[in-house]
Amino acid sequence: MLIYACVSGHGFGHGSRVAAVLTALHQRRPDWRLVLSTPLAPSFLQLAFGAVPFVQRPCRWDVGVIQADALGADAEATLAALGHLEQQLPAQIEAELHWIRAQREPVLVLGDVAPAASALASQLGAPLVWMANFGWDAIYRPMGGAFIAWADRALEAYRQGDAVIRCPFSMPMPWDVPATEVGLTPGRARHTPERLQQRLQLEAPRECTVLVGFGGLGLALEPALLQRWPQHQFLVSDRGLAGATNATLIPQDLRPLELMPLCGRILTKPGYSTFCEAMAAGIGIHLVRREGFAEAPVLEEALQQHGWHRLLSREQLERGDWQLDQPLLPPRGGPLPSDGAEQAAAVILATAQRTNAALPQ
Repeated sequence: MLIYACVSGHGFGHGSRVAAVLTALHQRRPDWRLVLSTPLAPSFLQLAFGAVPFVQRPCRWDVGVIQADALGADAEATLAALGHLEQQLPAQIEAELHWIRAQREPVLVLGDVAPAASALASQLGAPLVWMANFGWDAIYRPMGGAFIAWADRALEAYRQGDAVIRCPFSMPMPWDVPATEVGLTPGRARHTPERLQQRLQLEAPRECTVLVGFGGLGLALEPALLQRWPQHQFLVSDRGLAGATNATLIPQDLRPLELMPLCGRILTKPGYSTFCEAMAAGIGIHLVRREGFAEAPVLEEALQQHGWHRLLSREQLERGDWQLDQPLLPPRGGPLPSDGAEQAAAVILATAQRTNAALPQ
């Protein structure tokens, strides 16, 4: 069986989610081949999948929203990119059809969450499973103007599917496809906290250790902002920030989720996978609000419902008013289950077996 995953290159969150779910699937069906069709960097995928084997097809299936930085969107550049991709997709689909058919295996297409995955699955005659906490229809429609037509096209594509894995923190997904709600989908740690603490020579107590993460694009923050908090130790992936005397650079072979058990809090932007990993690890989230992206207020509301937190403006971030000396605010509701990756893997397995009767149970 071939699992062909069309994974958005919009951000690392889509790739992290797919990696967690396909790792869980691999544990149940190690004989199934995993194909990651995505423009995400091979080094990121290799780190996310670890020892789980996969093949990468370096294809771009969607645009998402072009970002100026981790907190800002560029609408004009997004529209231009959508038009450019539309011209490229027919040739790409034809090439991937040829490659997939040459494998001579049953195939299931997993979409997270590129609308064009529906065209590929349709021409293959293959089952299609969506995995998402939003679709680009819900992101584009509030942007108005020319984005309305793109939202309509995305919605039409999403309605062509066999199943939807509905992840936590979901926006409306009126796709008329059978949906299964799942819990948090964090990746699984591969290192013990004690070993990492020794490796990084961390001496600060957990409650004074802070992970700083703003995704692949990052933000240009001044090291002096960290030094405003001399009682805290910061774990950072930005080499510029690592110049602060109380900062430790995260080695490239470690995922942020590995370090969360060492931390009391994380300073971050709204992000699906970061929320999953932080909530599963039980650490507080200092959230910097994001404007111009429809998913952001949904994530913010979910955080207040399910996670220990504090909310910051971008202005507070840039002047160093991070409230690390303030108590975390408790969630209004209870915690979410953290076995969503296993639940999602079960949906993929059941859909594959249902639509390919010859597969062994």
